[in-house]
Amino acid sequence: MSKRSSAISSSTPAEPFDVLLARVRACTVCAPHLPHSPHPVVRGSPSARLLIVGQAPGRRVHETGIPWNDPSGDLLRQWLGLAREQFYDESRIAIVPTGLCYPGTVKGSDLPPRPECAPLWHPPLRAAMPAIRLTLLIGAYAQAHYLGKRRHRTLAATVAAWRDFAPDYLPLPHPSPRNRGWLKRNPWFEAEVLPMLRERVGTLLAASDNGGAPTSHLR
Repeated sequence: MSKRSSAISSSTPAEPFDVLLARVRACTVCAPHLPHSPHPVVRGSPSARLLIVGQAPGRRVHETGIPWNDPSGDLLRQWLGLAREQFYDESRIAIVPTGLCYPGTVKGSDLPPRPECAPLWHPPLRAAMPAIRLTLLIGAYAQAHYLGKRRHRTLAATVAAWRDFAPDYLPLPHPSPRNRGWLKRNPWFEAEVLPMLRERVGTLLAASDNGGAPTSHLR
């Protein structure tokens, strides 16, 4: 039996979350294709209500083990209206990138996430986090995995059609400094999407604090 099939067959909803998380963080399935030793970066808990799915860890995240610990993360927290301590509260916010390990770079740009990760680990992780009420799909790779053919022709069109994916998913552009041009060309994102995003996240986290069910504002 392959490492991949073994990981899938041994995952069950009854598996303790800390055991599952330990197996994820010990994964070496794509080691032959990585420029460094595998270092899966993932955070979460069964009580988390918000799931953030990005692309893959960059070099800085690979070195620190802290997801979104870079300028992209600073802008993402600004978009969400969250302080660092709120953002990294695993009891409320889970972070599971499309690719869990740093894939390396080519000509100064990060390579795509390894294709093994999402099919292998996202299903058991999501099953182990039943309280998730909203999944942020940040960038084209996350949107491709979760939305498939429901995506629109361009990332901008997919993000603009966010109501089509509510209330479970919300597609977003990547908050990389390299996307400043995209943000300038699409001012509607800051004017229309970000206020809704902050309200939705605030509602989810408030419901988590109060132990109640959140009310959706995305329909």
